[in-house]
Amino acid sequence: MGTFTFRLPDIGEGIAEAEIVTWHVKVGDRVEEDGKLADVMTDKATVEMESPVSGVVVQVAGAEGDMIAIGSPLVVIETDGEGEAEEAAPAPKAEAAPAPESAPDPVRAEPVEAPSATLPDAPKSEASPSTSSGRTDHGARILASPAVRARAADLGIDLAQVKPAEDGRIRHADLDAFLAYNAGGGFRAPGGKRADQQVRVIGLRRRISENMAASKRNIPHFSYVEESDVTALEEMRAQLNAARGNRPKLTMLPLLITALCRALPDFPMINARFDDEAGVVTRFGSVHLGMATQTDAGLMVPVIRDAQDKNLWQLAAEITRLAEAARNGTAKSEELSGSTITLTSLGPLGGVAHTPVINRPEVAIIGPNRIVERPMFVPDGLGGERIEKRKLMNLSISCDHRVVDGWDAASFVQAVKRLIETPVLLLAD
Repeated sequence: MGTFTFRLPDIGEGIAEAEIVTWHVKVGDRVEEDGKLADVMTDKATVEMESPVSGVVVQVAGAEGDMIAIGSPLVVIETDGEGEAEEAAPAPKAEAAPAPESAPDPVRAEPVEAPSATLPDAPKSEASPSTSSGRTDHGARILASPAVRARAADLGIDLAQVKPAEDGRIRHADLDAFLAYNAGGGFRAPGGKRADQQVRVIGLRRRISENMAASKRNIPHFSYVEESDVTALEEMRAQLNAARGNRPKLTMLPLLITALCRALPDFPMINARFDDEAGVVTRFGSVHLGMATQTDAGLMVPVIRDAQDKNLWQLAAEITRLAEAARNGTAKSEELSGSTITLTSLGPLGGVAHTPVINRPEVAIIGPNRIVERPMFVPDGLGGERIEKRKLMNLSISCDHRVVDGWDAASFVQAVKRLIETPVLLLAD
């Protein structure tokens, strides 16, 4: 028998250490060559570590949430061969997308009809046999993110017994539904109260926590909310969708993005990033629009590059592509960094208004709220007014008061309001 020491490889880009996010093995487990050992996270990406040898795990380096230096032993494996070996792992496999540069409020991972947000937990734990195998008793593969698997293991839930609500993938909401349905089956403490649970804040959830705190600590936020009549905009959207052919269906988001891109050239202080250490504000000529996107792993911000050059259909396709890439962990590093302004939508959860947190080092974040129908006084064409049912939506914006004055923020939102209340302007050259 021999031993093999797997050392954390140089992941690149000057990374000195990484966080252990998920262990796929524990001491005593047998691992095959190319089998998963652990997921580790740098400030750039989550990387999956695979074993270059087969054998039995005899030592692991720390617990989930611990930091480990590049070149340090990660796993020691007892192999079938003789002698002792040490080497760095082969090039790691990038699995998940980079953490967001900051943590604004989320947009749903899939496009929504009416814009209008939730934050999942990202717990840890060693997996039970039923969850680590990743298959049901009938051999079918269980689809679930590492965070969902870890939470299920913490709660003692066999994922094979959980029925997913959509697309065959188990999410946190499915675990919640399973717990509620089985409230009397051992998942609650005596007396009907749910047992207390301690969850370590690690991985992407820790990155979000750190970035959110840094944004609120360093940026003097102020928010502004304006109501807009989107009746004509919704009518135009319906007409465009009716004639779309095989093009993607338009949600409200491509229309809002187009309005933002048309208004921003007159307000360069909004489409900017502030390096407060250097004391430099960079005003961008192009709009690289971040979309605060909720995923099973946590909050990410994929970026639509040069949004000002894309038409409604191109924007719709890019929103779908980037949201799906963020959700399934295939988004590239360059697709999750470099935004100049962020759009956040609360989706079907609704809300009259919200005060989103700025995606530092940007200086502004804007978000639509729920569309509601209310009676309004409108001109009757005869010099008077009549009451009419209209579709109304609030626009919320938060700005960095060190860079953006209140007058500028309000004027920008008013410019966007004029565009979406006269939607033909969105299609004019």
